[in-house]
Formats: sequence, structure tokens, C-alpha cells
Amino acid sequence: MAAPAPKAEFSRLVEVDRLGEDGLRLSILADEAERRALAQRFGLIALDELRADIEVSRPIAGGPVRAVLDWKARVVQACVVTLEPVPASLADRAVLLYAEDASGEAAAGAELELDFAEEDPPDPIVEGRIDLGEAAAEQLALALDPYPRRPGARLPSEPAGEEGSGAGDRATPFSVLAKLQEKK
Repeated sequence: MAAPAPKAEFSRLVEVDRLGEDGLRLSILADEAERRALAQRFGLIALDELRADIEVSRPIAGGPVRAVLDWKARVVQACVVTLEPVPASLADRAVLLYAEDASGEAAAGAELELDFAEEDPPDPIVEGRIDLGEAAAEQLALALDPYPRRPGARLPSEPAGEEGSGAGDRATPFSVLAKLQEKK
């Protein structure tokens, strides 16, 4: 028996069968405990704000659900050089599609073929619901800087911005080979 999926830290479930003709508009805001749990999940020093304004619609009964998320967040990450705090404000718009999984669940251990030229398939509607809080959290995770760096932070091996005369001072693989060639 498979282990149950972990509970989402910022869950806002919407039952898709209850969407009317006009759809649904809602605003969601992560509370302090949810922000703390998401910060831990994403390796952040702090998540000071996560909010989203969302429009959900299902134009054709039984068809795909479309969710438009306008989200914003304020995060604090650790600098990859100095480990000092690097604050950032992030915001974006995401358009997500959700659909019933007509094929059923994939067999455990089944091989999955991906074609990166194709559009992403819709996310599944699980037990008649979609989780818009988790969708906002996933969008935040995609937008985080993988290598946050404080202005002016540099490694000891990197030349200072004002001390050297520029790229000509740095050793490149080709300049090292050229020096080796000169020694012959």
C-alpha cells in the first residue's frame, strides 16, 4: 500500500462541480503558520507574504477547468556566497488547466514518456477538487532565484568589480592554454 501524499502547507480546495456559469473569483492569503511551513519546504529564511487573486472557470460542464492566478510574494533567501539574507519581491500571472483523468492512475513503476515540444498536460482534478493554494505555492517555487546573491557579494577567486580592468584579467580555459603554448 502506498503512503498517503503529504498534506499541502497552503491548501485552498475548490470543488469544481460547484463552479457556476460565471466561474469563481477569490483571493487567498497564507497565514503565518502556512508561510513558516512553506519557507521550510522551499529552504527560505522567511516568507513574509504569499497572496493570490484567482479566477476559476469551467466553460463546458465536465470539461477542463481554467484557473488564472495573479500572485505575489515577499521572500528572504540566503545568499549563496555569504549566507546573508537576500530579500526579494516576486509576482507573476499563471494560467493553469485542470482536467479529469480519463485514463485512471498510471501503474506503479510504469515508464512515463515526455515530449518537451508538447504543451504540458492539464493537472488532475482529484476527487472533484483542485487545490489553488498548492498551485500558488508551486508558482512561487518556480519563481525563486536558485542562486540568490547579495549585491557586491563575491567569491575570493572572483575579481572585484572595480579593482581589475575587466574580463581580460580573468583566466579562461583558452587563456590558460595560450600561456601553456607560450612556454613551449
